Amino acid sequence: MQDLFVNNNGAVLPNKGATIAAGNRSYLYGDGLFESIRIMNGKPINMVNHFNRMVEGAKAIKMRFPSFFTVEFFEDKVKELISLSGIKEGGKCRISLDRALGGTYIPETNEISYFIEVYPYESNYFELNSKGYEVDIYREIKKQKNFLANFKTKNGLLYVMTAIAAKEKGLDDYLLINENDAVIESSNSNLFVVSNGVLYTPSLEDGCLAGTMRMQVINIALTHGIKVYECAILPQNLLAADEIFLTNAIRGIVWVGGYRTKRYFNTVGRKIQSYLNDYWDNQLNETEE
Repeated sequence: MQDLFVNNNGAVLPNKGATIAAGNRSYLYGDGLFESIRIMNGKPINMVNHFNRMVEGAKAIKMRFPSFFTVEFFEDKVKELISLSGIKEGGKCRISLDRALGGTYIPETNEISYFIEVYPYESNYFELNSKGYEVDIYREIKKQKNFLANFKTKNGLLYVMTAIAAKEKGLDDYLLINENDAVIESSNSNLFVVSNGVLYTPSLEDGCLAGTMRMQVINIALTHGIKVYECAILPQNLLAADEIFLTNAIRGIVWVGGYRTKRYFNTVGRKIQSYLNDYWDNQLNETEE
């Protein structure tokens, strides 16, 4: 097994044993943010969009974002870990931003510490799942629409409970609803519905995560002449759809094969997955030239 490394606020350490300090506010209170970033050809992709969401998220939870925290700063730190960890093709990275040590519910400071970890991933490019996911709607907890809803905060208990419940029901995932019973996302992904060749996805105002892959799929679809509408999606819309697929930064696109008794195709999802791979293949080849 290859040796992996982490970066704990500037200290590069082997990924073995304890590396997070006692009193870490993310550990104690969920007081922080994180980004999950895909690695292709041994390089992190989509860093600008991940960085922009980190900046906005830090502002939302009143953490002070230092001026030296730039895209280039984090990209260099991630690439250093990728190199040390010997990841030459597919991988995944997690960047955590935590409020600095001190205080209880009232922090002593709004300064930030960071933690970066990298891991190999089984495929270099995005690969569509061979078997469609089976999903249903999770109704035990509804996601609230508020100013935190669009960001990846460390308060992930809603998603954990959703994923556990899906597993207990023998499903691949559950779909979450908001206070208005609109379907907004799954336990780990954004949601797209396809009807008559048109993409529909919940709006950010409905409380879904502002996913980096969500944004990229919208842009790539529009580039290839596929119409996209951001709007409320209700359970009845799922039953009328031709396709449903889920998106996240690591997997790209995951197609849904069934919702209750309804069955789905994956024609558009497969096409967009191919567009994604072509796009990043071109981007990575350009940076190598």
